[in-house]
Amino acid sequence: MLKIALYVCPQTVCSSLSMAMDAFTLANQMAEKPLFQILRFSLDGEPVDLGFARVQVDGGLALAEQADWLILPATGSAIDISLAANATLLPWLAQRPTTQRIASLCSSAFLLAAAGLLDGRRATTHWALAGQFRRRFPQVQLHIEQLLCHDGNLLSSGGAHAGLDACLYLIGQQAGSWLAQQLANALVFDTQRGQQSRFAPLLPPLSTHDKQITPLLQWMHSHHGEVIDLNRLAEQANCSPRTLLRRFKASTGLTPNDYLQRLRIGAAQHALSDATRSLEQIAEQVGYADRATFAKLFKQLCGETPGAFRRRLRQPA
Repeated sequence: MLKIALYVCPQTVCSSLSMAMDAFTLANQMAEKPLFQILRFSLDGEPVDLGFARVQVDGGLALAEQADWLILPATGSAIDISLAANATLLPWLAQRPTTQRIASLCSSAFLLAAAGLLDGRRATTHWALAGQFRRRFPQVQLHIEQLLCHDGNLLSSGGAHAGLDACLYLIGQQAGSWLAQQLANALVFDTQRGQQSRFAPLLPPLSTHDKQITPLLQWMHSHHGEVIDLNRLAEQANCSPRTLLRRFKASTGLTPNDYLQRLRIGAAQHALSDATRSLEQIAEQVGYADRATFAKLFKQLCGETPGAFRRRLRQPA
Protein backbone atom coordinates (compact mmCIF):
# COMPACT_ATOMS: atom_id res chain seq x y z
CA MET A 1 0.00 0.00 0.00
CA LEU A 2 1.36 3.39 -1.03
CA LYS A 3 1.58 5.90 1.80
CA ILE A 4 0.65 9.44 0.72
CA ALA A 5 1.18 12.43 3.01
CA LEU A 6 -0.68 15.66 2.22
CA TYR A 7 0.79 18.88 3.59
CA VAL A 8 -1.58 21.30 5.36
CA CYS A 9 -0.70 24.88 6.30
CA PRO A 10 -2.77 28.04 6.86
CA GLN A 11 -2.23 29.00 3.20
CA THR A 12 -3.52 25.67 1.85
CA VAL A 13 -6.33 26.03 -0.66
CA CYS A 14 -9.07 23.87 0.82
CA SER A 15 -10.43 22.73 -2.55
CA SER A 16 -6.98 21.55 -3.62
CA LEU A 17 -6.55 19.53 -0.43
CA SER A 18 -10.02 17.99 -0.57
CA MET A 19 -9.72 17.20 -4.28
CA ALA A 20 -6.57 15.18 -3.69
CA MET A 21 -8.06 13.38 -0.69
CA ASP A 22 -11.24 12.56 -2.61
CA ALA A 23 -9.30 11.17 -5.58
CA PHE A 24 -7.27 8.68 -3.55
CA THR A 25 -10.20 7.76 -1.30
CA LEU A 26 -12.40 7.03 -4.30
CA ALA A 27 -9.58 5.05 -5.94
CA ASN A 28 -9.52 2.76 -2.89
CA GLN A 29 -13.29 2.36 -3.06
CA MET A 30 -13.35 1.60 -6.78
CA ALA A 31 -10.46 -0.86 -6.49
CA GLU A 32 -12.25 -2.51 -3.53
CA LYS A 33 -8.97 -2.72 -1.67
CA PRO A 34 -6.68 -0.27 0.17
CA LEU A 35 -4.20 0.86 -2.46
CA PHE A 36 -3.40 4.16 -0.78
CA GLN A 37 -2.98 5.20 2.83
CA ILE A 38 -3.88 8.88 3.01
CA LEU A 39 -2.31 11.00 5.76
CA ARG A 40 -2.30 14.72 6.52
CA PHE A 41 0.63 16.47 8.16
CA SER A 42 1.50 19.96 9.32
CA LEU A 43 4.73 21.60 10.42
CA ASP A 44 4.12 20.96 14.12
CA GLY A 45 1.64 18.10 13.95
CA GLU A 46 -1.16 20.36 15.23
CA PRO A 47 -4.55 21.02 13.53
CA VAL A 48 -4.55 23.84 10.97
CA ASP A 49 -7.10 26.65 10.63
CA LEU A 50 -7.92 27.45 7.01
CA GLY A 51 -10.11 30.43 7.80
CA PHE A 52 -13.48 28.73 7.51
CA ALA A 53 -12.39 25.19 8.42
CA ARG A 54 -10.17 23.56 11.01
CA VAL A 55 -8.31 20.62 9.50
CA GLN A 56 -7.16 17.76 11.67
CA VAL A 57 -3.81 16.17 10.83
CA ASP A 58 -2.21 12.83 11.57
CA GLY A 59 1.17 14.14 12.60
CA GLY A 60 4.08 16.41 11.80
CA LEU A 61 7.22 16.26 9.67
CA ALA A 62 8.44 13.03 11.28
CA LEU A 63 5.29 11.29 10.07
CA ALA A 64 5.70 12.66 6.56
CA GLU A 65 9.26 11.36 6.37
CA GLN A 66 7.83 7.82 6.29
CA ALA A 67 5.58 8.49 3.29
CA ASP A 68 6.23 7.27 -0.25
CA TRP A 69 4.73 10.42 -1.77
CA LEU A 70 4.53 13.92 -0.33
CA ILE A 71 1.83 16.06 -1.92
CA LEU A 72 1.80 19.82 -1.44
CA PRO A 73 -1.69 21.16 -2.25
CA ALA A 74 -2.00 24.65 -3.71
CA THR A 75 -1.11 27.52 -1.39
CA GLY A 76 -2.78 30.39 -3.26
CA SER A 77 -1.40 33.32 -5.24
CA ALA A 78 0.00 35.36 -2.32
CA ILE A 79 3.46 33.93 -2.93
CA ASP A 80 5.45 36.17 -0.55
CA ILE A 81 3.13 35.32 2.33
CA SER A 82 3.21 31.61 1.53
CA LEU A 83 7.01 31.44 1.30
CA ALA A 84 7.48 33.41 4.53
CA ALA A 85 4.91 31.37 6.47
CA ASN A 86 6.45 28.10 5.32
CA ALA A 87 10.10 29.05 5.77
CA THR A 88 10.58 26.17 8.22
CA LEU A 89 9.35 23.69 5.63
CA LEU A 90 11.91 24.67 2.97
CA PRO A 91 15.12 23.23 4.52
CA TRP A 92 13.18 20.09 5.46
CA LEU A 93 12.07 19.70 1.83
CA ALA A 94 15.63 20.26 0.66
CA GLN A 95 16.78 17.33 2.80
CA ARG A 96 14.29 14.83 1.39
CA PRO A 97 16.02 11.79 -0.13
CA THR A 98 15.52 11.23 -3.84
CA THR A 99 13.80 7.94 -2.98
CA GLN A 100 10.89 9.96 -1.59
CA ARG A 101 8.69 11.43 -4.28
CA ILE A 102 7.12 14.87 -4.05
CA ALA A 103 4.23 16.43 -5.98
CA SER A 104 3.25 20.09 -6.05
CA LEU A 105 -0.24 21.17 -7.00
CA CYS A 106 -0.57 24.56 -8.69
CA SER A 107 1.16 27.37 -6.74
CA SER A 108 2.94 25.05 -4.30
CA ALA A 109 5.60 24.63 -7.00
CA PHE A 110 7.02 27.83 -5.50
CA LEU A 111 7.75 25.89 -2.30
CA LEU A 112 9.67 23.23 -4.20
CA ALA A 113 11.61 25.86 -6.12
CA ALA A 114 12.38 27.92 -3.01
CA ALA A 115 13.76 24.76 -1.39
CA GLY A 116 16.13 24.38 -4.35
CA LEU A 117 14.62 21.08 -5.46
CA LEU A 118 13.72 22.33 -8.94
CA ASP A 119 17.09 23.81 -9.90
CA GLY A 120 17.88 22.55 -13.40
CA ARG A 121 14.69 20.48 -13.40
CA ARG A 122 11.48 20.64 -15.44
CA ALA A 123 8.39 22.02 -13.71
CA THR A 124 5.09 23.79 -14.23
CA THR A 125 2.62 25.84 -12.21
CA HIS A 126 -0.49 27.95 -12.87
CA TRP A 127 -0.13 29.94 -16.11
CA ALA A 128 -0.98 33.22 -14.33
CA LEU A 129 2.08 32.77 -12.09
CA ALA A 130 4.57 32.11 -14.90
CA GLY A 131 6.15 35.58 -14.97
CA GLN A 132 6.63 35.71 -11.23
CA PHE A 133 8.00 32.17 -11.15
CA ARG A 134 10.56 32.88 -13.88
CA ARG A 135 11.75 36.06 -12.15
CA ARG A 136 12.22 34.29 -8.84
CA PHE A 137 13.63 31.00 -10.13
CA PRO A 138 15.38 31.50 -13.50
CA GLN A 139 17.35 28.29 -12.94
CA VAL A 140 14.17 26.17 -13.18
CA GLN A 141 13.12 24.86 -16.60
CA LEU A 142 9.55 26.15 -16.48
CA HIS A 143 7.21 24.50 -19.00
CA ILE A 144 4.16 26.61 -18.31
CA GLU A 145 2.28 25.17 -21.29
CA GLN A 146 2.16 21.75 -19.62
CA LEU A 147 -0.55 20.54 -17.24
CA LEU A 148 1.96 18.12 -15.68
CA CYS A 149 5.73 17.87 -15.48
CA HIS A 150 7.38 14.72 -14.11
CA ASP A 151 11.13 14.98 -13.58
CA GLY A 152 12.71 12.19 -11.58
CA ASN A 153 11.15 12.06 -8.12
CA LEU A 154 9.34 15.39 -8.60
CA LEU A 155 5.91 15.98 -10.10
CA SER A 156 4.38 19.42 -10.60
CA SER A 157 1.01 20.44 -11.98
CA GLY A 158 -0.61 23.58 -13.39
CA GLY A 159 -3.79 25.36 -12.33
CA ALA A 160 -6.60 24.11 -10.10
CA HIS A 161 -7.98 21.11 -11.98
CA ALA A 162 -4.50 20.04 -13.09
CA GLY A 163 -4.11 18.93 -9.48
CA LEU A 164 -6.61 16.20 -10.25
CA ASP A 165 -4.58 15.34 -13.35
CA ALA A 166 -1.60 14.85 -11.04
CA CYS A 167 -3.56 12.58 -8.68
CA LEU A 168 -4.90 10.51 -11.58
CA TYR A 169 -1.37 10.25 -12.94
CA LEU A 170 -0.11 8.88 -9.61
CA ILE A 171 -3.05 6.50 -9.37
CA GLY A 172 -2.37 5.28 -12.88
CA GLN A 173 1.28 4.65 -12.06
CA GLN A 174 0.45 2.70 -8.92
CA ALA A 175 -2.75 0.88 -9.92
CA GLY A 176 -2.86 1.02 -13.70
CA SER A 177 -4.38 3.29 -16.32
CA TRP A 178 -7.71 1.41 -16.29
CA LEU A 179 -8.48 2.41 -12.70
CA ALA A 180 -7.31 5.98 -13.32
CA GLN A 181 -9.66 6.28 -16.31
CA GLN A 182 -12.58 4.76 -14.41
CA LEU A 183 -11.96 7.25 -11.64
CA ALA A 184 -11.90 10.12 -14.13
CA ASN A 185 -15.19 8.86 -15.57
CA ALA A 186 -16.75 8.71 -12.11
CA LEU A 187 -15.64 12.30 -11.48
CA VAL A 188 -16.90 13.37 -14.94
CA PHE A 189 -13.39 14.65 -15.65
CA ASP A 190 -11.87 15.00 -19.11
CA THR A 191 -8.30 13.77 -19.12
CA GLN A 192 -7.72 14.79 -22.75
CA ARG A 193 -7.64 18.56 -22.26
CA GLY A 194 -4.39 19.21 -24.11
CA GLN A 195 -1.95 21.80 -22.84
CA GLN A 196 -2.38 24.45 -20.17
CA SER A 197 -1.63 27.11 -22.79
CA ARG A 198 -5.19 26.55 -24.06
CA PHE A 199 -6.51 28.30 -20.96
CA ALA A 200 -4.13 31.25 -20.71
CA PRO A 201 -5.10 34.61 -22.25
CA LEU A 202 -2.90 35.47 -25.21
CA LEU A 203 -2.55 39.11 -24.18
CA PRO A 204 -2.80 41.05 -20.90
CA PRO A 205 -5.49 43.74 -20.57
CA LEU A 206 -4.76 47.04 -22.31
CA SER A 207 -5.05 48.89 -19.00
CA THR A 208 -1.87 47.27 -17.68
CA HIS A 209 0.45 48.93 -20.19
CA ASP A 210 2.42 52.16 -20.36
CA LYS A 211 0.06 55.04 -21.13
CA GLN A 212 2.40 56.14 -23.94
CA ILE A 213 2.03 52.76 -25.63
CA THR A 214 -1.69 52.23 -24.99
CA PRO A 215 -2.89 54.37 -27.96
CA LEU A 216 -0.70 52.31 -30.30
CA LEU A 217 -2.06 49.06 -28.88
CA GLN A 218 -5.60 50.32 -29.37
CA TRP A 219 -4.75 51.15 -32.98
CA MET A 220 -3.30 47.65 -33.48
CA HIS A 221 -6.50 46.10 -32.11
CA SER A 222 -8.47 48.01 -34.76
CA HIS A 223 -6.10 47.32 -37.68
CA HIS A 224 -4.61 43.88 -36.92
CA GLY A 225 -5.95 42.42 -40.18
CA GLU A 226 -3.92 44.84 -42.27
CA VAL A 227 -0.31 44.62 -43.42
CA ILE A 228 1.66 45.98 -40.49
CA ASP A 229 5.43 46.25 -40.09
CA LEU A 230 7.72 47.94 -37.60
CA ASN A 231 8.07 51.11 -39.67
CA ARG A 232 4.32 51.57 -39.86
CA LEU A 233 3.99 51.08 -36.13
CA ALA A 234 6.83 53.55 -35.44
CA GLU A 235 5.16 56.11 -37.67
CA GLN A 236 1.89 55.61 -35.83
CA ALA A 237 3.69 56.07 -32.49
CA ASN A 238 5.65 59.11 -33.72
CA CYS A 239 9.04 57.66 -32.82
CA SER A 240 11.90 55.75 -34.41
CA PRO A 241 11.67 51.97 -34.90
CA ARG A 242 14.50 51.48 -32.42
CA THR A 243 12.79 53.59 -29.76
CA LEU A 244 9.51 51.80 -30.37
CA LEU A 245 11.12 48.38 -29.92
CA ARG A 246 12.57 49.41 -26.57
CA ARG A 247 9.41 51.08 -25.25
CA PHE A 248 7.09 48.36 -26.56
CA LYS A 249 9.07 45.52 -24.99
CA ALA A 250 9.36 47.39 -21.68
CA SER A 251 5.60 47.98 -21.59
CA THR A 252 4.23 44.65 -22.83
CA GLY A 253 7.05 42.15 -22.37
CA LEU A 254 6.67 41.32 -26.07
CA THR A 255 8.10 42.57 -29.33
CA PRO A 256 5.64 44.39 -31.61
CA ASN A 257 5.57 41.37 -33.93
CA ASP A 258 4.90 38.91 -31.11
CA TYR A 259 2.10 41.12 -29.84
CA LEU A 260 0.60 41.37 -33.32
CA GLN A 261 0.62 37.59 -33.82
CA ARG A 262 -1.05 37.00 -30.46
CA LEU A 263 -3.61 39.70 -31.26
CA ARG A 264 -4.43 38.07 -34.60
CA ILE A 265 -4.71 34.57 -33.14
CA GLY A 266 -6.98 35.90 -30.39
CA ALA A 267 -9.23 37.43 -33.04
CA ALA A 268 -9.21 34.09 -34.88
CA GLN A 269 -10.35 32.27 -31.72
CA HIS A 270 -13.40 34.51 -31.62
CA ALA A 271 -14.05 34.12 -35.37
CA LEU A 272 -13.88 30.32 -35.17
CA SER A 273 -17.19 30.31 -33.29
CA ASP A 274 -18.86 31.12 -36.64
CA ALA A 275 -19.26 27.68 -38.25
CA THR A 276 -20.21 29.19 -41.63
CA ARG A 277 -16.73 30.60 -42.24
CA SER A 278 -13.84 28.52 -43.55
CA LEU A 279 -10.40 28.47 -41.98
CA GLU A 280 -9.04 30.17 -45.10
CA GLN A 281 -11.52 33.02 -44.72
CA ILE A 282 -10.70 33.46 -41.05
CA ALA A 283 -6.95 33.38 -41.71
CA GLU A 284 -7.30 36.11 -44.32
CA GLN A 285 -9.57 38.20 -42.11
CA VAL A 286 -7.12 38.31 -39.21
CA GLY A 287 -4.11 39.09 -41.39
CA TYR A 288 -2.57 35.87 -42.74
CA ALA A 289 -2.07 35.31 -46.44
CA ASP A 290 -2.16 31.52 -46.21
CA ARG A 291 -3.82 28.93 -44.01
CA ALA A 292 -0.62 27.00 -43.30
CA THR A 293 1.10 29.94 -41.59
CA PHE A 294 -2.07 30.69 -39.66
CA ALA A 295 -2.49 27.07 -38.52
CA LYS A 296 1.15 26.80 -37.43
CA LEU A 297 1.03 29.95 -35.31
CA PHE A 298 -2.38 29.02 -33.88
CA LYS A 299 -1.12 25.65 -32.64
CA GLN A 300 2.09 27.21 -31.31
CA LEU A 301 0.19 29.75 -29.20
CA CYS A 302 -2.95 27.78 -28.31
CA GLY A 303 -1.64 24.23 -27.99
CA GLU A 304 -4.11 22.86 -30.55
CA THR A 305 -5.00 23.31 -34.21
CA PRO A 306 -7.72 25.73 -35.36
CA GLY A 307 -9.82 22.72 -36.39
CA ALA A 308 -9.52 21.11 -32.95
CA PHE A 309 -10.37 24.44 -31.29
CA ARG A 310 -13.48 24.77 -33.46
CA ARG A 311 -14.59 21.19 -32.77
CA ARG A 312 -14.30 21.80 -29.06
CA LEU A 313 -16.47 24.91 -29.41
CA ARG A 314 -19.13 22.81 -31.13
CA GLN A 315 -19.37 20.31 -28.29
CA PRO A 316 -22.66 20.66 -26.40
CA ALA A 317 -22.43 22.37 -23.04
